[in-house]
Amino acid sequence: MILLATTGSGDFLTVEFDGEGTEINRTSLLRADLVGWVRDTESARAPRWVIRSAREIYPRLLAEGVQLARTHDLLLCHAILRDTDRVARPLAPSSAWLPREPDLDTPAPALFDVIDEKATDSVEALLEQYSEQRRVIAADRSGRLNLLCAAESAGGLIAEEMRAAGLPWDPDEHDRILTEVLGARPAGGGLPAHMAEHADAVRFHLGDPQLHLESHVKMLRALHRVGVNVESTSQWELSEISHPVIPPLLAYKKLSRLLSANGWAWLAEWVHDGRFRPVYIPGGVVTGRWASAGGGALQLPRILRPAVRADPGWTLIVADVAQLEPRMLAAMAQDKVMAEAARGRDLYEGVVASGAVKTREEAKYAVLGAMYGATTGDSGRLVPRLRKVYPRAMHLVDDAARKGEDGGTVSTSLGRSSPRPDSDWTAQQAEATGADVDPAAVKQARQRARERGRFTRNFVVQGTAAEWALIWLAEIRHRLRQLGDAQTEAAASGPFARHAHLAFFLHDEVILHVPQEQAAAAANVVREAAAIATRRLFGSFPIDVPLDLQIVQTAEK
Repeated sequence: MILLATTGSGDFLTVEFDGEGTEINRTSLLRADLVGWVRDTESARAPRWVIRSAREIYPRLLAEGVQLARTHDLLLCHAILRDTDRVARPLAPSSAWLPREPDLDTPAPALFDVIDEKATDSVEALLEQYSEQRRVIAADRSGRLNLLCAAESAGGLIAEEMRAAGLPWDPDEHDRILTEVLGARPAGGGLPAHMAEHADAVRFHLGDPQLHLESHVKMLRALHRVGVNVESTSQWELSEISHPVIPPLLAYKKLSRLLSANGWAWLAEWVHDGRFRPVYIPGGVVTGRWASAGGGALQLPRILRPAVRADPGWTLIVADVAQLEPRMLAAMAQDKVMAEAARGRDLYEGVVASGAVKTREEAKYAVLGAMYGATTGDSGRLVPRLRKVYPRAMHLVDDAARKGEDGGTVSTSLGRSSPRPDSDWTAQQAEATGADVDPAAVKQARQRARERGRFTRNFVVQGTAAEWALIWLAEIRHRLRQLGDAQTEAAASGPFARHAHLAFFLHDEVILHVPQEQAAAAANVVREAAAIATRRLFGSFPIDVPLDLQIVQTAEK
């Protein structure tokens, strides 16, 4: 272990630890010497680097061609170890260890800048935090918190590496798709041709040639005037109405979302030199799922997939897992009957074969309803059938919901715990149990309790799925590094120019950019990594987590 820290003068101090966490050496470095020293040390020893945050320091190292194999990311691990209920005494919360907002205008921030006067990057602050984190990790005798922190730290590196490498993107294909779907881009501004046609049709049917279609208030008033009495302009509500204005209005809204979210302005801002470089936030969701702070990587519409295109001499490996969350539920609950439904096939078809429901659609509604706490509609009607066929799996999510409703916390397979309810929630629940309480207040308190129960019900499943995906990513990265450089033409400048690398990640899907000569080996890496992730989480429990894997030139599926 080697800790990197800034000094008050803006230079650096490294602190080396032995395997027991005892300090054995300190080295002072000038700012100008740091990158070379890190490169040499990484090459010779590949230590685990203790860093404040990969997001704050890794981009500049990558820009200099330096990759780190392993880190302990204090900022990412703090969020886990602060909230975990796996140990009696977790980390004390500290505002100094809250994530900082990413600077979207500075892709590679100055290396190890001291950002505020609290100097949380200082040697003392980092050493104290590292010592406390080691204490919490050691208190978990199962070793699962240690695995989670290692995977989370790897995720921090991967997020920055994917931004540095970028997702190969064909701007001409993107422009072609936009022109085909939206219509020709007007030279002097205004709406693309197809959008303008739908807009004119909406105004015609509403009898208002000057109507501003992007104004929610004005649109509702215009709809009410022609007898379309809806409370919102949401797609699900409008689609229930029969009126000539509805088809062009829904078509306009769909095209408007594409234009605003991923239109020509997005293309100009986010795609440069044939690469889309979004800003990923590992652990950005409380369940451990990733978020995105720029570029909308997690909301890319499928219609733009053909623009994701490999460079000449390279190829894409696109892999995803079908029904990852219900598979995680079966394994967490050790529900062998549900695991059998998932074996070697579509899980929903397996649920049908078990006799729980009659159709695949019913199976999907039932399983999703079980994980998200549905009580009404088709899901609410079908969920009770699952309790008879899969009692262990249903007990796990039902128990998580009860704990949430009671104000308790729940944990994922590796120990990420749900946030505790805030003081307002706790006070409201306490007041609702008093004498002579307003029935409306009791109803509201019960509603909020049920909402929290639905959250904790899903937390354990979604969070464990996020852990599986993290280990999958980390194992893919580790094994790709072992493939070494290819002889093919370099895809781009930088540390990923000649070897296979991760280029995109979305919950249960990865896209790799790979030299064609390494495609078969890289595909095997992805499959092996999935098998390892499953074993590390669930041991020998027989749960299938099959991949849909394709070796393609574009990400269109």
